[in-house]
Amino acid sequence: MPFFSFIRDNLRWLFAGLLLTFFSSFGQTYFISLVAGDLRAEFNLSHGEFGGLYMAATLLSALSLTFVGKVVDSQPLAVVSGGVVVALALFSAGMAGVSSVAMLFVVLYGLRLFGQGMMTHVAMTAMGRWYDAQRGRAVSVASLGIQCGEASLPLVLVTLSGIVGWRGAWWIGVGVLLLVALPALMMLLKVERIPRGTIHTDERAAPQRQWTRAEVLRDPAYWVMSAGTLAPPFIGTTIFFHQVYLVELRGWSMELFASAFMAMSAMTITCALLAGYLVDRVTALRLLPVFLVPLGLACVLLGAVTHPAAAFGFMALLGISYGFSSTLFGALWPEIYGSRNLGSIRSITVAMMVFASALGPGLTGYLIDAGVAYSTQVYAMALYCLVAALALTLTSRHVRRRQARGGVASGAASG
Repeated sequence: MPFFSFIRDNLRWLFAGLLLTFFSSFGQTYFISLVAGDLRAEFNLSHGEFGGLYMAATLLSALSLTFVGKVVDSQPLAVVSGGVVVALALFSAGMAGVSSVAMLFVVLYGLRLFGQGMMTHVAMTAMGRWYDAQRGRAVSVASLGIQCGEASLPLVLVTLSGIVGWRGAWWIGVGVLLLVALPALMMLLKVERIPRGTIHTDERAAPQRQWTRAEVLRDPAYWVMSAGTLAPPFIGTTIFFHQVYLVELRGWSMELFASAFMAMSAMTITCALLAGYLVDRVTALRLLPVFLVPLGLACVLLGAVTHPAAAFGFMALLGISYGFSSTLFGALWPEIYGSRNLGSIRSITVAMMVFASALGPGLTGYLIDAGVAYSTQVYAMALYCLVAALALTLTSRHVRRRQARGGVASGAASG
C-alpha cells in the first residue's frame, strides 16, 4: 500500500520527528502538572500562586520562541535538535534539584521553551521542509509522538515517583534524554533528507514564492488563519486545567473524566492520519474551514448536557479537531508561504499557540472567581469556533484565488 511504502522509505526521518514530539512531553502541561502538588507543598504555594508562576513562565517562553525559533532556518536540523535535547535535559535536571521559587520559575521557563516550544517546532518545521507531495502524511506521523507521550509517560512518571520520589523520577528523565533521545536523534538525523516528490495538483504546480517573515506578518490572511490555530490550545488547555472544577460542577467522578481521555486519544490518532491523507489529496487550504466545527460542537455539548456520556462525547469531538489541527498546521504554512524561511514563520505561530495555552487557564479562572457561569464561558468558546470557521472559509478562498493568479505577483502585492 502507498502509505506503508512511504513509511518504509522514510522511516529514518519520520521516526526522528516522532521522537522529537514524544520527548516534548517533558515541557507539556499534562506532564509538569503531575508534580504540581509536590511543588506547591515544597514551596508553600497556593493554586493561584503556582498557576500565576506557570502562566508567567509560559508567556516568557512564548516571547523567547519568536527569536530562538529562527535558528532552524540557519543551522542543520541535527545540530539544532541536539542542542534542544541538551537544553531540555539541563532544565529537567533543574526541576529535579529545584530549591527556590525563583529557580522554579527559571526551570518552568526552560521546560516550556525547549519542551513544548522548540521540540515540536523543530519536528514540524523539518516535516514541512523535507516533504512536499507527502507533507500531510509526514506531519501526521510525526505528530503521533505527542499522543504516545500522553498515553504512556504520565503513568511512568507516577510509578517512578512512587519508587524513587518525584525528584528521582526527573533525574531518570534526564538520563533518558541524554542516553536515549540524544544519541537516537543524532543517528537518525546524521543524514539530512533532500526534499523530493512530484506535486500533481494544479494549485501547487506553479513555482512557489518563498515569503520572508516580515512579509508574512504583513499578510492579513496570516492573522486570520493564526486566530484559528489559537482555538484548540486555548480551549483544550483551559478545560483540562479546570477539570476538577468541571467534574464537581457536573457531579461526575474524576475516574469517569480520566477514562474519557481514551476516546480523545483514539480520535486524535485516527483523525491525524486521516488528515495527513486528505492534505496530500486536496491540500491543507481546502481543509482549513472545517477543523474547528467539531471543537465548537464539543463546547456546545459540554455546556448543554450534564449526563456523564457528555464527557466522552466532548473528548471524542475534541480529538477530531486535535487530530486535524496537529496535521493541518504542520502542512499549512509551507503550502502557502514556502519552506525557505519556515522556521522563523512557524516560530511566531507556535509562540502564539503557547501564549493561548497560558492565557486560557488564567482568564477562565478569573471569570470563575467573578461568578461567570461555566456554561456561559463554554458557549462563548463555541461561538468563537463558529466565527473563526466562517472567517477561515473566506480566507481559504481568498488565498487559493491569490495562488491561482500567481504566487509571486499576488504575494508582492500583499506584502
